[in-house]
Amino acid sequence: MSQYLTDTQAKAAILDIGKRMYDRRYVAANDGNISVKTGDNRVWVTPTGVSKGFMTEDMLVCLDLDGNHLEGAGKASSETKMHLRVYKENPEVKAVVHAHPVTATAFAAARIPLDKAVMIETVIGLGVVPVADYALPGTQEVPDSIAPFCRDYNAVLLANHGALTWGKTPIEAYYRMESLECSAEVMLKLGYLNRPAQLLTRSQVADLIQTRKNNGVTTGGMPVCAEDREGEE
Repeated sequence: MSQYLTDTQAKAAILDIGKRMYDRRYVAANDGNISVKTGDNRVWVTPTGVSKGFMTEDMLVCLDLDGNHLEGAGKASSETKMHLRVYKENPEVKAVVHAHPVTATAFAAARIPLDKAVMIETVIGLGVVPVADYALPGTQEVPDSIAPFCRDYNAVLLANHGALTWGKTPIEAYYRMESLECSAEVMLKLGYLNRPAQLLTRSQVADLIQTRKNNGVTTGGMPVCAEDREGEE
């Protein structure tokens, strides 16, 4: 028996997990992405610019581990780079899930790891969730930031961004996202989130606004940045 899901099974799993993520409000608008490995050099991924709750099979994209297009009419998200890096760093991984669950993302914005032995289930099923360094979405910085954690952990918080989980099956990768968010919610209620978000610098925000313009959006304004914190307070 193959260690991989078939293409048909993988695509069905991606659509199912996308709907679960959307229904649980782990993603908003077109946020998040999902991937499933179906061969040594074959990965199905979610397309860019599509809500994970409204995907159809024909939208999905198949790539090799270097990001080369193999099948599918859609275009893969630039964030697929971090999925491919997980597969390269840890050959046991067969699925990767990226989402922005609200409470876990709050910890990511405060850059607080989920590393306290609080819940039995979390220690057994998930383990420590570290925080990766801030990285500009779509750049090589993102896969480089998560690379140190892919072999020894099951999940990572992305500074000011969200969370990434992985596993040997799609449902294991997704359940780890559920466990991560549950752990973050418990930690929040216990008062562990006791410092403000670490704001991005003006330079980092300028890069993001350029990305926004590249996406055809010229409105939205400039948010308060790290250098403005003193004035804000």
